[in-house]
Amino acid sequence: MTPVEMVAHQERTLVFDRFDEETAFSLGSWIADRGHAARAPIVIDIRLFHRPLFFAALPGSVPDNAEWARRKRNVVERYHRSSYGVGLDMAAKGSSLLERYGLPLLDFAAHGGAFPITLAGCGVIGCIAVSGLPQIDDHMLVVRSVCAATGKDPDAFGIDR
Repeated sequence: MTPVEMVAHQERTLVFDRFDEETAFSLGSWIADRGHAARAPIVIDIRLFHRPLFFAALPGSVPDNAEWARRKRNVVERYHRSSYGVGLDMAAKGSSLLERYGLPLLDFAAHGGAFPITLAGCGVIGCIAVSGLPQIDDHMLVVRSVCAATGKDPDAFGIDR
């Protein structure tokens, strides 16, 4: 499977049966635990659209990481797709969100790290964003957290580099 196909598979398959404040806290804590163990300088931002549920800035992260998380989150809110998936699509088209849609780079970043919270029978209701690592690592950290929360095997959702 190509990276584009795998990300599309992730977006279709990694769906929650339910999602609430406790789910957000568990997800955020799962990511933070792994971030601490790896000494990763990341920011974690989990929200239902326009309602923050979990935020953490791990040691070594900087204010710009939160800004990147916001810009990636805006991509998910607009397209209901992962920021990495949108970025791969733009790269395949030889374009960017600015060139293709006129979206300002100050507000939108089609880089890996933000993933839609999709609720079964409902659709996309929010976003999980991580920023501070290379984009594929940000993306896969979020994917692995969703796998853990939904009982899916993370090995079935990996991307070959």
